Amino acid sequence: MNNIVDGKIVTVPEIATIEEIKDEIQDVKTFYLKFDNPEVEKNFKIKSGQFVMLTVFGAGESAISLPPSPENDRFHLSVRRVGKVTDALHALQVGDKVGIRGPFGNGFPFEEIKGKNIIYVAGGIGLIPLRSSIVHALQHRNEFGRIIVLLGARTPKDLMYQYNIEEWLKIPGFECYVTVDQPTDGWTGHTGFVNSLIDKANIPVENTVAFVCGPPVMFNSVINDLMKRGLKDDCIISTLERHMKCGIGKCQHCAIGRTLVCTDGPVYTYKQIKTLGEEI
Repeated sequence: MNNIVDGKIVTVPEIATIEEIKDEIQDVKTFYLKFDNPEVEKNFKIKSGQFVMLTVFGAGESAISLPPSPENDRFHLSVRRVGKVTDALHALQVGDKVGIRGPFGNGFPFEEIKGKNIIYVAGGIGLIPLRSSIVHALQHRNEFGRIIVLLGARTPKDLMYQYNIEEWLKIPGFECYVTVDQPTDGWTGHTGFVNSLIDKANIPVENTVAFVCGPPVMFNSVINDLMKRGLKDDCIISTLERHMKCGIGKCQHCAIGRTLVCTDGPVYTYKQIKTLGEEI
């Protein structure tokens, strides 16, 4: 899908059909979609870290992160139920229609980080926007140094993409560490906040980039620990979430200082985030 045709911005959503719905964790479902227009389906290209504007007809439109890899990954959206639009989405069934505009945003760097070590740190549903980059990096495993994934959740039942985690734990040369704040019966893994995994993984600092997504308390503690170990603020990357209403920089609803999250972001380095004068 191209958002600019003959120099004009396309604001009409493309229709997509829900092919499959998968329950993930409480209040989060993954919707597998296929565009009704074969040309749109064929030409729909994304970058890790981008987002789409999802229309639930009769309810409204909402910005949704893109978890699929840009290559050879079925188009899907993992959505938490948090309001009118997402409530309506969760009520839909296989065969129902939604609208998609996008993709929008700058996306995570990929070519620029080849040859580097990559650290992914996700807390809870922070794994949703990071999944795309993780899968993409795995598809090009020989082009990177160490790939380390540190995952945290409140309880074992709150771990996103548990089927992916089970696969990642078995991949040779791919380092995946998982922890929970509150263990339940049968949990034999690590217990503690996700930043406690930084020492356990013996993370590298030189020639390293870190992607961090999660709730503010988790984000800030992880950032502090990474920087204490010597990681530079321009080597730490995250996404900013704001209520984006247009996706194309027209409504200014997502403005933070001099930046528009929908067009300048949603991906920023921590060095850039610090200049915005607002906590993540």
